[in-house]
Amino acid sequence: MTNHSEAADPLDEPVVTLRTPAELADALPYLLGFKPEESVVLIALHGERGRFGGRARLGIPERAGDWRCVAEQLARCLVSGCERRGERPDGIVAFLCQEPVGAETGQQVVARLRPLAQVLRTACGRLDVPVFEVVCISAGRFWTYCCPDTRCCPPEGTPLLSPGTSVLAAAATYMGVRASATQSEIRGRLTPWNTAAATDQERALDAAALELVPRMLSEEDLEDDGSDQDVHGVAAETLDLARRIMARLAASPALPAPLDADNRDDELIAHDEAAALIFGLQARATRDRAAEWMEGADGPPALRLWRALARRCVGAYMEHAAAPLSLAGWVAWSLGDLAEGQEALDMALRADADYTFALLLNRACNEDLDPESIRRCLRRRRDGRGSEAVPGAVAPEASEDASPRRRRRRPHRSAAGDGPRTSGGPGTAGGSRAPGGPGPGPRTRRHTTRRGARDDQ
Repeated sequence: MTNHSEAADPLDEPVVTLRTPAELADALPYLLGFKPEESVVLIALHGERGRFGGRARLGIPERAGDWRCVAEQLARCLVSGCERRGERPDGIVAFLCQEPVGAETGQQVVARLRPLAQVLRTACGRLDVPVFEVVCISAGRFWTYCCPDTRCCPPEGTPLLSPGTSVLAAAATYMGVRASATQSEIRGRLTPWNTAAATDQERALDAAALELVPRMLSEEDLEDDGSDQDVHGVAAETLDLARRIMARLAASPALPAPLDADNRDDELIAHDEAAALIFGLQARATRDRAAEWMEGADGPPALRLWRALARRCVGAYMEHAAAPLSLAGWVAWSLGDLAEGQEALDMALRADADYTFALLLNRACNEDLDPESIRRCLRRRRDGRGSEAVPGAVAPEASEDASPRRRRRRPHRSAAGDGPRTSGGPGTAGGSRAPGGPGPGPRTRRHTTRRGARDDQ
């Protein structure tokens, strides 16, 4: 779930007045920071003029039987969040965003979701907060459930405003706010490969599992409290390799197009390097120290690395993506991109629903915590160890047990697909990955994760 605080609203200045459902529908991507898909969104309104406040989002459940529970959860989350900030909402605007499936039309989507609109109004009404409008967005059009006048709200729907043509779009551009990415495009940058290269990556993961897992289970540094001790063994090798790859990425500045940027980053990381990092990050203490690369010059290359590792958790190793996805979500949030941060954390929990690190960060996002409070905790840990180069661990209450997680091995698949990834796949931005996907990349920069391995940059 996404719950945005009023204080985080990027459009405090200049003031833009929205008067029609069309303008409300156009405003939604700018209020969230991305274009929602398959989502229920609630936005709080305050005062006589209906000033926008907190926002809450959750995916639309496939089962209609779950709609009432989701509606009640969203309503409670939004209202309680506003109350914590000292201002109970005076009203709510709701959005239902879902595209037609198969031969379904937008009108049929509207009719199918009408019961969900009703339970949303009922759930908010039980909390004594009225819902002023419920807008359904589907197939490039919008409908309103609250206006019976077919002259302004025809049954066939009303086309959405052309992107970038509204007053709000102009104000957002002036303020430097972008809302061009969709949820599927954000997910695509974090989704495991579905190309021929995935086969080679899975072989590298198989080899890394045979070498590293026994060592990780036997090393003493993974059996202590994991907080302020010097790391050694696999942990030290993992952090050293991650630093060297981050330097490699930083020396190759990110390209403006996400698809091209991800393709190029994939080419800079060898299969065995990615495999070693994926397994090394399964240890809580190692992952917690890596989480300190969250700001300044370290933040952007760290985010690129965590995205790339999430894309490498292919085949039978998809559950291992929880660690790099959680790190990607944390760093994105820390750098100010709440949309990617929340999506990455949601994906981490889909990979492993019990992954404590992702659960805690997800809760922090939903409760509108300022990431600076977490950054201060991480800085104190790092500063408490002095000037050592290796990053430090997060607070014990925000971590699982220190031992590496024993993950269930899924049945082996000979290949993860051998065609280019389609829209919504890894690294996509509205189109398919370049023919052949990311390519094999530098396959053999290193044979094993040896301590003190020579930097090959």
